[in-house]
Amino acid sequence: MRPARYLKMALKYIDIGANLTDSMFQGCYGGSQKHQPDLDLVLQRAWNQGLDRIIITAGCLKDVDEALTLAEKDDRLFTTVGTHPTRCDEFLSDPEAYYNQLRSKIQANPRKVLAIGECGLDYDRVQFCSPETQRLYFEKQLSLAAEFRLPLFLHMRNACEDFLAILERNRDKVKECGGGVVHSFTGSWEEAQQILAFGGLYIGINGCSLKTEENVEVVRQLPNESIMLETDCPWCGIRPTHASHKHITTKFPNVKKKEKWTAETLIDGRCEPCQISQVLEAIAGIKQEPKEKLAEIYHQNTLDLFFPKRD
Repeated sequence: MRPARYLKMALKYIDIGANLTDSMFQGCYGGSQKHQPDLDLVLQRAWNQGLDRIIITAGCLKDVDEALTLAEKDDRLFTTVGTHPTRCDEFLSDPEAYYNQLRSKIQANPRKVLAIGECGLDYDRVQFCSPETQRLYFEKQLSLAAEFRLPLFLHMRNACEDFLAILERNRDKVKECGGGVVHSFTGSWEEAQQILAFGGLYIGINGCSLKTEENVEVVRQLPNESIMLETDCPWCGIRPTHASHKHITTKFPNVKKKEKWTAETLIDGRCEPCQISQVLEAIAGIKQEPKEKLAEIYHQNTLDLFFPKRD
């Protein structure tokens, strides 16, 4: 039987990673317009589902401009500022000018910029940017975090050793900025332990973090005080083939083809922020703990890192 304090609690969510500037939310897929822009409808579904804040992920200067424009339209929207590891070639033509543009956007938007990122290392996609360039400009962005005392929104794929080595070399900066979250985590339990042992880092969980039985076992072992929820939409939804899918109880009406778009339905294959409730349900099922209890913990974790002076 669930503890009485959780029986009537309304669930609240914060999506720490939503790619709301992606063209899919403008109805464009692979360069082809399939339906009308529907971001307003997507956001309304999110608010109706219990989200009280969304942090937009920005991974390059273009994303930052679009994210800031969007965030200014709603008090519940915020953004990161940074350069994704696969986009770090953008620094190369004029590194200082590019860095200073990032810096100026942070400086000019203190109410809306909550974190530095998405930054880190991705050795699964080195065809887009070499590991050497990724390492150089990941480390460079840690200076932004320390200067503005903003937490880190981190990306790590198949690069844990180098990732942690860079953080260790810059431990003072990481401490100065208040830590961060390694989002969309898909690594091993050994890697999760190393990340948590570093101190000051959380782990972000979404559908990609819940795909395989190995993923499920990692999440089962993660301490609740180290977890945050995200969708990484429009990607990383929980698919029927995922090991965690059996734990989902919330279903959303959807259409199988984007060309059959309607205002009332989700599009199969395009994840939305409202589906964060499914991430929570999957974790609750895996851990065999009340989702109400977990929602409260994960919401507070997110407030502690991203909103310490606002709540």
